[in-house]
Amino acid sequence: MMREIDYGNLMHRAMRGLIQTVLTDVADNGLPGAHHFFITFDTRHPEVEMAEWLKSRYPEEMTVVIQHWFENLAVTDDGFSITLNFGNSPEPLYIPFDAVHTFVDPSVEFGLRFETQDFDEEDDDEEEQDEAPAAEEKPRGEAEVVSLDQWRK
Repeated sequence: MMREIDYGNLMHRAMRGLIQTVLTDVADNGLPGAHHFFITFDTRHPEVEMAEWLKSRYPEEMTVVIQHWFENLAVTDDGFSITLNFGNSPEPLYIPFDAVHTFVDPSVEFGLRFETQDFDEEDDDEEEQDEAPAAEEKPRGEAEVVSLDQWRK
């Protein structure tokens, strides 16, 4: 019986642990200095919790910004919940770590990208990247959806 080390899954677990540690510190102590986060996640993940109007607007993927205004950040081993402001409408979200595609802190040029997701319906990464910008058009009210392309190298 041959056994192999699954480096891909081990790396993803470590990266999710890093995100968990960072968000736990922010929940306990607030967001330090100029730090802020862009978190892109798969809205199709079965454990994602968000308002129906947001799911309709972002049926596949959404990027949230944790910066100036957020409330109720709570972190568990499996994900985090947070209330964010969408056009003067506070909306609670629950985002499991398994749904996260990217985590970026542009203030220090740090970013993580998860290459595969077990729950994706298709494995064609190029097709998903082509479709993502369409899902990020004209959010309601004062909310701003930001493309992460400008921080990628």
